[in-house]
Amino acid sequence: MIRRLVSTLVSAVGALLLVSLFLHLVPGDPIDVMLGEQATQVDREAMRRAVGLDEPVPLQLWHFTRDLFTGELRTSLPPFQKKVLPTIGAALPFTGMLALAALGVAVSLALPLGAAAAARRGTWVDALAMSGAVAGVALPRFWLGPVLILLLSLKLDWLPVSGAGSWRHLVLPALTLGTALAAFLARMTRASLLEVLREDYITVARAQGLSTWRVLWRHALRNALLPLLTVLGLEFGALLGGAIVTEKVFAWPGMGTLLLGAIERRDYNTVRATVLVFTGCYLLVHALTDAAYALADPRVRRRT
Repeated sequence: MIRRLVSTLVSAVGALLLVSLFLHLVPGDPIDVMLGEQATQVDREAMRRAVGLDEPVPLQLWHFTRDLFTGELRTSLPPFQKKVLPTIGAALPFTGMLALAALGVAVSLALPLGAAAAARRGTWVDALAMSGAVAGVALPRFWLGPVLILLLSLKLDWLPVSGAGSWRHLVLPALTLGTALAAFLARMTRASLLEVLREDYITVARAQGLSTWRVLWRHALRNALLPLLTVLGLEFGALLGGAIVTEKVFAWPGMGTLLLGAIERRDYNTVRATVLVFTGCYLLVHALTDAAYALADPRVRRRT
């Protein structure tokens, strides 16, 4: 627990320092966004003092951390400065919903494909499943999303193009995010199952006359899923922070859309807070994955 807490604090501080460094390296001046390039130098300096950009970076970070923990952190752009945490609180459930839906799509596609490929190793079923997995990994999300929009929304008129009004709006972005992950997980499932199927207890189960699918699903799959738990946890954490492009394509009002808008406006406070939330979610999911791994494998509990 102490090691986990220390590593979490170090990761959070590192993320804050890195994003602050990168923000100050990005070309462009936030004052130009607020006042325009035609503003006088006097007005520019006054605005810089008003938003605290004239302060040293360490002092800016101290003020950011203080306001974040007191709940008084506001957007960097006057005159209508809004509190940042309620804005993040409104966007975070949408990103979590999208990540869970994409993970559900990935698992529902990957497990049957990987199991079928392992059970029919060397046959046309194996070749077809793995070819589909390779194609899924190779398709970039920024291309797959518009293709799904053209096919399922504009051509067939089955699903809405963008927005977040109902569950139907969730289908296309979840498919876009889940396809690449499903392809990766299918290949891992096949490899893990093939390794487990070589074990002695599988041979004993087959000698007892059990069918191939019963051996596969009842005896082999549980042990084969152990390596996948770690990958699923890490990928879910990555989905929480990596759905930025997909959210932008489908106008999904999640954290990715919020982050991109803050970057475009040079809203430093919102960018820092959003990245810290992404970091915290990733670390939390990673800790829960470790716990799930211990529950699934008694040997891990004995070692700990």
